[in-house]
Amino acid sequence: MTRPRIVVTRKIPEAAMEILREAGEVWAPEPDRALPADELHRVAAGADAIVATLQDRVDGALADAAGPQLKVISTVAVGYDNADVPALADRGVVFTNTPGVLTDATADLAFGLLLAVTRRLGEGERLLRSRTPWSFHLGFMLGSGLQGKTLGIVGLGQIGQAMARRALAFGMEIAYSGRRRAPEEIESELRARYLDRDELLRTADVVSLHCPLTPETRHLIDAGALSAMKRSAYLINTTRGPVVDEAALAEALANGEIAGAGLDVFEHEPDVHPGLLELDNVALAPHLGSATVETRTAMAVLAARNTAAVLSGGEPLTPVKG
Repeated sequence: MTRPRIVVTRKIPEAAMEILREAGEVWAPEPDRALPADELHRVAAGADAIVATLQDRVDGALADAAGPQLKVISTVAVGYDNADVPALADRGVVFTNTPGVLTDATADLAFGLLLAVTRRLGEGERLLRSRTPWSFHLGFMLGSGLQGKTLGIVGLGQIGQAMARRALAFGMEIAYSGRRRAPEEIESELRARYLDRDELLRTADVVSLHCPLTPETRHLIDAGALSAMKRSAYLINTTRGPVVDEAALAEALANGEIAGAGLDVFEHEPDVHPGLLELDNVALAPHLGSATVETRTAMAVLAARNTAAVLSGGEPLTPVKG
């Protein structure tokens, strides 16, 4: 009996590879690299399963290129704005993601960016590395404290809740907006006030984005939203780059419409708007939200287990419904 063929689009931790090797014959690019769509479609031909990342366009064309024997596509990510889930479902392909396992790592990174931009840590490090002369005085590189300030969370899901818990430990007050109110017990635990988005933008000292990328949230933070924020406010984005109009943000930061921003994701990754690179009041990271050894391993292992479960005729642990 022929073993299932499993295509892995990028290098993943060995613990996950071991699970996949037990489930079938595994192909992965050597050396590790991002596969252009035409090459991905070519190597997917005949695959029974594909383990993909957020860089890959996962749609009906990929499923068709693989062939009718394709059973499952597992993405090593929580968000799946790169996937056409209904098209996969129409072809009978199971699609899975990796929720839950990256919650704390992403919230840590989001709060790290908040500290970096409010306390000017990146700016200070650049000053030292450039060997610029400096001396301590009471007005030197003053930042903004967090105690008593309001953190406005857009999207109070698992990561948004984890961000709120960290903010409470720093003495912040919590407000949030979203498509629906959180359960009463979550609001009570986090002492969180539900606001409509416009009021949240007007009143929050920090706006932190934790909503998925959808047609409705693309450019959710545009020039109008930025102009509604306090001039003393900060924006944090660790969700998906296109939730923010990057050109509008660069202009708002340059003109002092808001005080600063912390960004881990970008509208046209891996490119970053050049205007942002020229500014000191923005902390930048290259999509490191889930980038700990423990978290990336857990994500890949979950994707591998989803894949193995489907190939063996079972149910995946974390399916995405079409």
